[in-house]
Amino acid sequence: MTEDSDRLIRDPKGGLPRLLEIMRRLRDPKTGCPWDIEQDFRSIAPYTIEEAYEVADAIEREAWDELEGELGDLLLQSVYHAQMGEEAGLFDFHSVADRVSDKMVARHPHVFGAEDREKSAEQQTRDWETIKAAERAGKEARGVLDDVALALPALTRAVKLQKRAARVGFDWPETAQVIDKIVEEAQELVEARETLSDAEVFEEFGDLLFVVANLARHLKIEPEEALRAANAKFTRRFNGIEARLAAMGKRPEDSDLAEMDALWDAVKAEEEAPDQTGR
Repeated sequence: MTEDSDRLIRDPKGGLPRLLEIMRRLRDPKTGCPWDIEQDFRSIAPYTIEEAYEVADAIEREAWDELEGELGDLLLQSVYHAQMGEEAGLFDFHSVADRVSDKMVARHPHVFGAEDREKSAEQQTRDWETIKAAERAGKEARGVLDDVALALPALTRAVKLQKRAARVGFDWPETAQVIDKIVEEAQELVEARETLSDAEVFEEFGDLLFVVANLARHLKIEPEEALRAANAKFTRRFNGIEARLAAMGKRPEDSDLAEMDALWDAVKAEEEAPDQTGR
C-alpha cells in the first residue's frame, strides 16, 4: 500500500485508473477484502449476468437517473474479471480493451477502412456476419454451433442456434412451415399430457418453445424483447384489475376468476380506446 495508491483511490475524479486500483486493492491477498479474494471467474459470472440485466431494465424503464450507476456496476464486472485474468497471467484490462478495439476496427471496414460507408443497415449486418464467419474459420476447426454461448438466456440462445444453422442451409424456407410446425408441436404437447411421462411432457414443451423462437426469427422479431413487452402489458393490466378491486374495497383473493376476467376486459378496452384527440 502506497501513498500514491491511497491518493488515487480517494480521488473523486480518478476515473478508470481509480477503479482499477480499487479492484487491485480489494484482491490483494494480504490486505484485501476476504470475500473478494475468494472469488474466481465462475463465482463472479452470475453477478456479471445480473448486472447486464439491470442495465437493460433501467433502459426499459427509461430510468435514466439510474442508468449511470447500473453501467458502473457492469463496468466493475469487466474490471473484476480483468484483475483475476492478470493475477492468473492470462490477460489484463488493457489487453482486453485492445482486443475489443482491434475487433471493432476489423469489423467496421466501412468506417475505419476503404469500404464504402453508403450501405444499408441490412447490408452492414450481412457484412458483419461474413466477417465474424471468417474470424471463426481462422480458429481451430469447430462445429457450426460450438461457439454459441451456453450462458445466454435460453430464448436468445435458441434464436442464435437457429441463425447459425440457417447459414448452412438448415432452415425452413417459408414462415408458413414454421407455423405448421408450431401447430404440430402444440398438438403433440396436448397428447403428451394424457399419455406420456412428466419427462416426455417437459421435452415436448421445450420443443414447442424452440419452434416459437424460430417463428420470431422468421418474423424478424427479437423474442426476448417481445416477451418483456408482453410481461409489461400483463403487469400493467393486472395492476388495473387490482386498482378496480381496491375501489370496491376488495383484493384479488376476495374475488374470483369470472370477476377478474371481466375487469381484465375492461382494462384492456380502456387501453385500446382512442384518446380524446381521436388517436
